[in-house]
Amino acid sequence: MTNASNEPVLLRRDQGRVAVLTLNRPHAMNALSGELIDALQAEFDRLAQDREIRCVVIEANGRAFSAGHDLREVRSTDDYGFHYDLISRCSAMMLSIRRLPQPVIAKVHAIATAAGCQLVAACDLAVASSDAKFATPGVNIGLFCGTPSVPLGRNVGSKRALDMLFTGEPVSAETALRDGLVSRVVAPAELDRATMALAETIASKSPLVLGQGKELFHKHMEMDVEQAYAYATAYMAGAIKRDDAKLGIDAFVNKQGLPEWKGR
Repeated sequence: MTNASNEPVLLRRDQGRVAVLTLNRPHAMNALSGELIDALQAEFDRLAQDREIRCVVIEANGRAFSAGHDLREVRSTDDYGFHYDLISRCSAMMLSIRRLPQPVIAKVHAIATAAGCQLVAACDLAVASSDAKFATPGVNIGLFCGTPSVPLGRNVGSKRALDMLFTGEPVSAETALRDGLVSRVVAPAELDRATMALAETIASKSPLVLGQGKELFHKHMEMDVEQAYAYATAYMAGAIKRDDAKLGIDAFVNKQGLPEWKGR
C-alpha cells in the first residue's frame, strides 16, 4: 500500500526481537486513512503469528504522530455504510493491539489527536517526547470523539477524559504522564534511545510470560476486585509450575543471569 508519493503508508523494520512500525503519511500528518488502517491491521495479523518478535514499537514520520482520521476521506461521501465500515475497521485494528501477545509501545514525538490519541491510548505503553501534545478535538468540528473516548477513558478516568473530550484542548506530555495516557516522558533528543531501550528490556523477557501476562492484565482490569484476585490467583498457581518460572526462580536464587527461556 502506498501514499501520494508512491511510498508505503506503513513501514516495518525489525531490530532483533523488536518490530518497529512507522506511520508514513507525513504529508497528511499521518492521518489514519482506510489504507493505513488496513496496513496496520495486516501487520498486526502477521505479528500475532510471529514467535520471534517480543515487543512492538509504533512511531511516525513527519511533524505529527497522527492527526486522527483522514477528514478528506470522511467527507468524500455521506454514505452511512462507508463511514460505519471505516470506523469499524479502525476499532478492530485498535483492539488487535490489545490482543497481540507482544507488548506494544507508542513512541510519540509530536501531536497525537483524535484517533491518533486513540492509537496512543490503545497501546500497552507510550513513551512521549517532552514537547508532544495530545488532544481529542472532535468537538471543535462538530463531531464528538466517540471511539477515541473508549481507550482514553480507560487510561485516564472519566473526569480527565471528559475534560479533554468536552473542551478539545490539547494537554502536554507531562499532563499525559500524570493522568496515565503515557508511561514515560523524555527529552526529544532521548526519545529514540529511551524507547528502544524499553523495548529491548521487555524483549529480553520470556515471550510466554509477556503474552500471558498481557492477557491476564487486560482481562482482570475489566473485573471487580474479588473476581480479579480469583483469576490472578489461579493464573499464578499454574504459572509457577511452568518451565520458564522454574528456570527464572532457580536463576534468581542461585544469583545467575537471565536463563534461556523455553516458552513453556
